[in-house]
Amino acid sequence: MTDPRPLTLTLGTATPGGGFPLYGEAFAAAVHEADPGVTVQTRNTRGSIENIPLIEAGSLDIALVTGEPLYEAVNAIGRAPADLRIAAAMYSSPGLFVTRADSAHRSITDLLGKPVAFGAQGSGLVILARYVLDGVGLDMNRDFQAVFLERAGDGPAMVADGRVVALWGGGIGWPGFAAVASSPGGARFIVPDAAQAQTIMQKHGLLKPLTVPAGSYAGQTAPIVSVGSWAFVIARSSLPEAAAYRLARALHLGESTIARRLAQAAETTAANTVAAALRPDLIHPGVQRYLREAGVMR
Repeated sequence: MTDPRPLTLTLGTATPGGGFPLYGEAFAAAVHEADPGVTVQTRNTRGSIENIPLIEAGSLDIALVTGEPLYEAVNAIGRAPADLRIAAAMYSSPGLFVTRADSAHRSITDLLGKPVAFGAQGSGLVILARYVLDGVGLDMNRDFQAVFLERAGDGPAMVADGRVVALWGGGIGWPGFAAVASSPGGARFIVPDAAQAQTIMQKHGLLKPLTVPAGSYAGQTAPIVSVGSWAFVIARSSLPEAAAYRLARALHLGESTIARRLAQAAETTAANTVAAALRPDLIHPGVQRYLREAGVMR
Protein backbone atom coordinates (compact mmCIF):
# COMPACT_ATOMS: atom_id res chain seq x y z
CA MET A 1 0.00 0.00 0.00
CA THR A 2 1.33 3.45 -0.95
CA ASP A 3 2.14 5.79 1.91
CA PRO A 4 -0.24 8.78 1.58
CA ARG A 5 2.08 11.21 3.35
CA PRO A 6 3.93 13.66 1.08
CA LEU A 7 7.69 13.26 0.69
CA THR A 8 9.83 15.79 -1.16
CA LEU A 9 13.42 14.99 -2.14
CA THR A 10 15.97 17.30 -3.77
CA LEU A 11 18.02 15.70 -6.55
CA GLY A 12 21.31 17.22 -7.75
CA THR A 13 22.02 16.66 -11.46
CA ALA A 14 24.62 18.60 -13.52
CA THR A 15 24.97 21.44 -16.05
CA PRO A 16 22.24 21.84 -18.70
CA GLY A 17 22.72 19.96 -21.96
CA GLY A 18 24.30 16.84 -20.46
CA GLY A 19 22.95 13.41 -19.66
CA PHE A 20 22.38 13.94 -15.94
CA PRO A 21 19.63 16.59 -16.26
CA LEU A 22 17.78 14.40 -18.79
CA TYR A 23 18.07 11.43 -16.47
CA GLY A 24 16.94 13.52 -13.50
CA GLU A 25 13.73 14.49 -15.28
CA ALA A 26 12.95 10.87 -16.18
CA PHE A 27 13.81 9.72 -12.65
CA ALA A 28 11.56 12.31 -11.01
CA ALA A 29 8.65 11.51 -13.32
CA ALA A 30 8.94 7.74 -12.87
CA VAL A 31 9.12 7.96 -9.07
CA HIS A 32 6.15 10.33 -8.87
CA GLU A 33 4.06 8.17 -11.21
CA ALA A 34 4.73 5.08 -9.10
CA ASP A 35 4.12 6.93 -5.80
CA PRO A 36 2.24 10.24 -6.29
CA GLY A 37 3.11 11.26 -2.74
CA VAL A 38 6.80 11.49 -3.61
CA THR A 39 8.05 14.63 -5.35
CA VAL A 40 11.64 14.75 -6.62
CA GLN A 41 12.79 18.31 -7.23
CA THR A 42 15.73 18.42 -9.64
CA ARG A 43 18.51 20.97 -9.25
CA ASN A 44 21.24 21.80 -11.75
CA THR A 45 24.75 21.63 -10.29
CA ARG A 46 28.29 21.44 -11.67
CA GLY A 47 27.98 17.65 -11.72
CA SER A 48 29.52 14.78 -9.80
CA ILE A 49 32.38 16.79 -8.29
CA GLU A 50 29.96 19.24 -6.67
CA ASN A 51 27.24 16.72 -5.90
CA ILE A 52 29.34 14.68 -3.49
CA PRO A 53 30.19 17.57 -1.11
CA LEU A 54 26.60 18.85 -1.39
CA ILE A 55 25.36 15.42 -0.29
CA GLU A 56 27.89 15.34 2.55
CA ALA A 57 26.74 18.78 3.69
CA GLY A 58 23.09 17.71 3.62
CA SER A 59 22.27 20.34 0.98
CA LEU A 60 20.83 17.64 -1.28
CA ASP A 61 18.86 14.52 -0.40
CA ILE A 62 20.00 12.54 -3.43
CA ALA A 63 22.34 13.24 -6.35
CA LEU A 64 23.75 11.77 -9.54
CA VAL A 65 27.41 10.78 -9.73
CA THR A 66 29.64 8.84 -12.06
CA GLY A 67 31.60 5.89 -10.78
CA GLU A 68 35.10 7.37 -10.64
CA PRO A 69 34.47 10.29 -8.24
CA LEU A 70 32.30 8.02 -6.11
CA TYR A 71 35.09 5.44 -5.98
CA GLU A 72 37.61 8.11 -5.00
CA ALA A 73 35.31 9.60 -2.38
CA VAL A 74 34.45 6.38 -0.55
CA ASN A 75 38.04 5.12 -0.73
CA ALA A 76 39.51 8.41 0.56
CA ILE A 77 41.63 8.98 -2.55
CA GLY A 78 42.89 12.55 -2.33
CA ARG A 79 40.37 13.43 0.37
CA ALA A 80 38.74 12.26 3.60
CA PRO A 81 36.36 9.30 3.21
CA ALA A 82 32.88 10.40 2.15
CA ASP A 83 29.87 9.61 4.31
CA LEU A 84 27.21 8.79 1.73
CA ARG A 85 25.10 5.90 0.52
CA ILE A 86 23.94 4.42 -2.79
CA ALA A 87 20.25 4.75 -3.58
CA ALA A 88 20.28 3.20 -7.06
CA ALA A 89 22.45 2.25 -10.00
CA MET A 90 21.74 4.60 -12.91
CA TYR A 91 23.38 3.19 -16.01
CA SER A 92 26.70 1.98 -17.34
CA SER A 93 28.99 4.61 -18.85
CA PRO A 94 31.36 3.31 -21.53
CA GLY A 95 33.79 6.12 -22.39
CA LEU A 96 34.18 7.21 -26.02
CA PHE A 97 35.38 10.04 -28.20
CA VAL A 98 33.17 11.26 -31.05
CA THR A 99 34.38 13.09 -34.16
CA ARG A 100 32.72 14.16 -37.38
CA ALA A 101 32.40 11.27 -39.84
CA ASP A 102 34.50 13.18 -42.39
CA SER A 103 37.35 13.55 -39.89
CA ALA A 104 40.66 11.82 -40.56
CA HIS A 105 40.90 10.79 -36.90
CA ARG A 106 40.34 7.08 -36.23
CA SER A 107 42.31 6.29 -33.06
CA ILE A 108 43.25 7.89 -29.76
CA THR A 109 46.77 8.36 -31.14
CA ASP A 110 45.33 10.47 -33.98
CA LEU A 111 43.92 12.90 -31.41
CA LEU A 112 47.25 13.60 -29.71
CA GLY A 113 48.15 17.28 -29.71
CA LYS A 114 44.72 18.24 -31.06
CA PRO A 115 41.95 20.30 -29.40
CA VAL A 116 39.57 17.88 -27.67
CA ALA A 117 36.56 18.82 -25.52
CA PHE A 118 36.58 16.69 -22.36
CA GLY A 119 33.34 18.03 -20.88
CA ALA A 120 32.39 20.34 -18.05
CA GLN A 121 35.13 20.73 -15.46
CA GLY A 122 32.98 19.39 -12.62
CA SER A 123 31.74 16.41 -14.59
CA GLY A 124 32.59 12.87 -13.61
CA LEU A 125 33.18 12.20 -17.30
CA VAL A 126 36.38 14.24 -17.03
CA ILE A 127 37.56 11.92 -14.28
CA LEU A 128 36.63 8.89 -16.39
CA ALA A 129 38.77 10.34 -19.19
CA ARG A 130 41.65 10.78 -16.78
CA TYR A 131 41.49 7.12 -15.72
CA VAL A 132 41.14 5.81 -19.28
CA LEU A 133 43.99 7.91 -20.64
CA ASP A 134 46.23 7.23 -17.66
CA GLY A 135 45.77 3.54 -18.35
CA VAL A 136 47.65 3.97 -21.64
CA GLY A 137 50.19 6.46 -20.30
CA LEU A 138 48.48 9.63 -21.52
CA ASP A 139 47.41 12.83 -19.81
CA MET A 140 44.62 15.04 -21.13
CA ASN A 141 46.41 18.29 -20.28
CA ARG A 142 49.88 17.22 -21.43
CA ASP A 143 49.06 15.17 -24.52
CA PHE A 144 46.02 17.00 -25.90
CA GLN A 145 44.84 20.57 -26.24
CA ALA A 146 42.23 19.96 -23.54
CA VAL A 147 39.09 22.08 -23.68
CA PHE A 148 36.74 22.21 -20.68
CA LEU A 149 33.17 23.40 -21.16
CA GLU A 150 31.03 25.81 -19.19
CA ARG A 151 27.97 23.82 -20.26
CA ALA A 152 27.98 20.17 -21.27
CA GLY A 153 25.67 20.99 -24.16
CA ASP A 154 28.26 23.22 -25.85
CA GLY A 155 30.43 20.35 -27.09
CA PRO A 156 28.56 19.19 -30.23
CA ALA A 157 28.61 22.65 -31.81
CA MET A 158 32.35 22.85 -31.23
CA VAL A 159 32.82 19.54 -33.05
CA ALA A 160 30.57 20.72 -35.87
CA ASP A 161 32.43 23.98 -36.51
CA GLY A 162 35.91 22.54 -36.00
CA ARG A 163 36.88 24.31 -32.79
CA VAL A 164 37.64 20.84 -31.44
CA VAL A 165 38.36 17.66 -33.36
CA ALA A 166 36.61 15.40 -30.87
CA LEU A 167 34.28 15.36 -27.87
CA TRP A 168 34.72 12.95 -24.96
CA GLY A 169 31.65 11.51 -23.28
CA GLY A 170 30.06 8.35 -21.97
CA GLY A 171 27.02 6.17 -21.98
CA ILE A 172 24.21 5.00 -24.19
CA GLY A 173 21.94 7.75 -25.41
CA TRP A 174 24.28 10.50 -24.17
CA PRO A 175 22.96 13.83 -25.56
CA GLY A 176 26.34 15.07 -26.84
CA PHE A 177 26.90 11.92 -28.87
CA ALA A 178 23.31 11.93 -30.12
CA ALA A 179 23.70 15.52 -31.34
CA VAL A 180 26.90 14.83 -33.29
CA ALA A 181 25.59 11.54 -34.70
CA SER A 182 22.36 13.20 -35.85
CA SER A 183 24.16 16.08 -37.58
CA PRO A 184 24.12 16.13 -41.42
CA GLY A 185 27.62 14.70 -41.72
CA GLY A 186 27.21 12.01 -39.08
CA ALA A 187 29.76 10.79 -36.57
CA ARG A 188 32.64 8.41 -35.96
CA PHE A 189 33.35 6.99 -32.51
CA ILE A 190 36.87 6.38 -31.19
CA VAL A 191 37.62 3.98 -28.32
CA PRO A 192 40.69 2.20 -26.93
CA ASP A 193 41.68 -0.78 -29.05
CA ALA A 194 41.58 -4.27 -27.50
CA ALA A 195 45.19 -4.16 -26.25
CA GLN A 196 44.76 -0.66 -24.81
CA ALA A 197 41.51 -1.67 -23.09
CA GLN A 198 43.22 -4.62 -21.43
CA THR A 199 46.06 -2.41 -20.21
CA ILE A 200 43.61 0.18 -18.84
CA MET A 201 41.60 -2.41 -16.91
CA GLN A 202 44.73 -4.02 -15.49
CA LYS A 203 45.86 -0.67 -14.11
CA HIS A 204 42.44 0.56 -12.96
CA GLY A 205 40.25 -2.27 -11.66
CA LEU A 206 37.28 0.08 -11.31
CA LEU A 207 36.89 0.12 -15.09
CA LYS A 208 35.12 -2.74 -16.86
CA PRO A 209 34.45 -3.72 -20.48
CA LEU A 210 31.17 -2.14 -21.56
CA THR A 211 29.33 -2.20 -24.87
CA VAL A 212 27.30 0.44 -26.71
CA PRO A 213 24.75 -1.70 -28.61
CA ALA A 214 24.35 -1.21 -32.37
CA GLY A 215 21.75 1.42 -33.15
CA SER A 216 22.29 3.40 -29.95
CA TYR A 217 23.15 6.42 -32.12
CA ALA A 218 22.18 7.49 -35.62
CA GLY A 219 24.29 5.71 -38.20
CA GLN A 220 25.88 3.36 -35.66
CA THR A 221 25.45 -0.04 -37.33
CA ALA A 222 27.78 -2.10 -35.14
CA PRO A 223 28.26 -2.45 -31.38
CA ILE A 224 31.11 -0.45 -29.86
CA VAL A 225 33.17 -2.04 -27.09
CA SER A 226 34.98 0.29 -24.70
CA VAL A 227 35.78 0.58 -21.00
CA GLY A 228 33.89 2.47 -18.34
CA SER A 229 32.00 2.25 -15.08
CA TRP A 230 28.52 2.64 -13.57
CA ALA A 231 26.89 5.90 -12.54
CA PHE A 232 24.79 6.02 -9.39
CA VAL A 233 22.09 7.88 -7.53
CA ILE A 234 23.63 8.58 -4.12
CA ALA A 235 21.89 9.66 -0.94
CA ARG A 236 22.93 11.54 2.17
CA SER A 237 23.64 9.08 4.98
CA SER A 238 21.17 10.97 7.18
CA LEU A 239 18.26 10.38 4.78
CA PRO A 240 15.66 8.61 6.95
CA GLU A 241 15.40 4.89 6.36
CA ALA A 242 11.68 5.17 5.64
CA ALA A 243 12.29 7.77 2.93
CA ALA A 244 15.00 5.68 1.25
CA TYR A 245 12.76 2.59 1.42
CA ARG A 246 9.90 4.49 -0.19
CA LEU A 247 12.16 5.86 -2.93
CA ALA A 248 13.54 2.39 -3.70
CA ARG A 249 10.05 0.93 -3.86
CA ALA A 250 8.79 3.66 -6.20
CA LEU A 251 11.82 3.34 -8.45
CA HIS A 252 11.43 -0.45 -8.62
CA LEU A 253 7.74 -0.12 -9.51
CA GLY A 254 8.63 2.58 -12.03
CA GLU A 255 11.35 0.66 -13.92
CA SER A 256 9.30 0.36 -17.10
CA THR A 257 8.28 4.02 -16.86
CA ILE A 258 11.81 5.39 -16.57
CA ALA A 259 13.00 3.11 -19.39
CA ARG A 260 10.19 4.39 -21.61
CA ARG A 261 11.11 8.01 -20.89
CA LEU A 262 14.85 7.56 -21.43
CA ALA A 263 16.41 4.59 -23.23
CA GLN A 264 19.61 4.83 -21.20
CA ALA A 265 17.59 4.45 -18.00
CA ALA A 266 16.52 0.92 -18.92
CA GLU A 267 19.57 -0.08 -16.87
CA THR A 268 18.08 1.53 -13.75
CA THR A 269 16.87 -1.66 -12.10
CA ALA A 270 16.89 -3.01 -8.58
CA ALA A 271 18.98 -5.96 -9.78
CA ASN A 272 21.62 -3.66 -11.25
CA THR A 273 21.77 -1.66 -8.02
CA VAL A 274 22.81 -4.81 -6.19
CA ALA A 275 25.19 -5.97 -8.92
CA ALA A 276 26.88 -2.61 -9.60
CA ALA A 277 27.30 -1.26 -6.04
CA LEU A 278 30.95 -0.74 -5.15
CA ARG A 279 30.26 -2.53 -1.85
CA PRO A 280 26.95 -3.90 -0.49
CA ASP A 281 27.32 -1.89 2.73
CA LEU A 282 27.31 1.35 0.72
CA ILE A 283 23.68 0.77 -0.27
CA HIS A 284 21.43 2.86 1.98
CA PRO A 285 19.89 0.76 4.78
CA GLY A 286 16.36 1.75 3.71
CA VAL A 287 17.11 0.67 0.15
CA GLN A 288 18.63 -2.57 1.42
CA ARG A 289 15.48 -3.30 3.43
CA TYR A 290 13.27 -2.85 0.37
CA LEU A 291 15.55 -4.88 -1.90
CA ARG A 292 15.55 -7.77 0.57
CA GLU A 293 11.79 -7.67 0.91
CA ALA A 294 11.52 -7.65 -2.90
CA GLY A 295 13.79 -10.68 -3.11
CA VAL A 296 16.48 -8.83 -5.06
CA MET A 297 19.14 -8.74 -2.36
CA ARG A 298 20.14 -11.43 0.11
